[in-house]
Amino acid sequence: MRERPCPVIAVSPTKLLGLLLHREGACKSDAGLRNLPVLETYRYAGSVRASRLPVRPGTLEGSITDERLERIVRAMWWSIGAIALIGLLGSPPAVPGAPTSEPTAPSPPQILTEGIPREFYFSRVAYSGYGGYYGRGGSWAVDFPRADQIFLSFIDRLLPNLDAYEHEFVVTLADPDLRRFPFLYALEVGRMALGQDEIDGLRSYLLQGGFLVIDDFWGTREWQNFEYEIRQVLPEFEIVDLNIDHPIFTTFYEIEEIIQVPNVGNGVRGGPTHERDGYVPVVRGIHDENGRLMVVINWNTDLGDAWEWADNPQYPLKYSTYAYEMGVNFIVYAMSH
Repeated sequence: MRERPCPVIAVSPTKLLGLLLHREGACKSDAGLRNLPVLETYRYAGSVRASRLPVRPGTLEGSITDERLERIVRAMWWSIGAIALIGLLGSPPAVPGAPTSEPTAPSPPQILTEGIPREFYFSRVAYSGYGGYYGRGGSWAVDFPRADQIFLSFIDRLLPNLDAYEHEFVVTLADPDLRRFPFLYALEVGRMALGQDEIDGLRSYLLQGGFLVIDDFWGTREWQNFEYEIRQVLPEFEIVDLNIDHPIFTTFYEIEEIIQVPNVGNGVRGGPTHERDGYVPVVRGIHDENGRLMVVINWNTDLGDAWEWADNPQYPLKYSTYAYEMGVNFIVYAMSH
């Protein structure tokens, strides 16, 4: 008899309320992913040539100051109610000094995780691109690992009861264990070129309850490439514009307008905010037959740079604030749907 695939595990409503509003509470008793077998080693499901994943997860050796973190967190506080404010207050995460050199593209084939499985992994997708995983085809690794590390340092403060894995984490779409991770992040998809095993893996993941965030691709040509790739995965589902009244904009923070987030260079210089012919920021989505959002597409914007450079006092605060509000909304939506 054919084995029924296991759906993506999401957090119960009671647990969700606990992780948003309390440091201690009902969430501690929720079994969640703890019922799964111990995940001691994450194996890269790809060819040896394509292996570009780090042997061990890096640690964020202080790249963001407490003062900068407090400014962004305080700016975000105005979007939530007084009860949530009480739950979010506390000492900032320990994040001492900036990296001494630019991060290099990841290389050897495995990521190690310690202990029991966690409820949330910020799971970056290592996808095939033109030229394979190397050279220009390695666009999946843009901003890696620094953007992921700094994003997680903020999430530790903003959602203190979310049982999140503390380090950067990379997955491949053909991995049979992909459904263990309820949140995927992929960027620079203008050079994406999925193999059949990746198409099949992503389709199965999304239809079983998974959630994919797309970010940092610009203009007509890159849209055309991504649209071609995602239509191979979900040909029967429509890509639609998400209006500001969509739940993704109100799941936790109230987003009142879609902002074009520039790369760090343009942001520090004061503009322009666009790249190529991507003049207007757009948020699009793909829903399943029950109306659940499976894919959220951030086109003509760069949330990842706003996450990565949140510690730069010259990078405008409004872009980092917006990017983190969107990021938290993505997580809460993924974990509750």
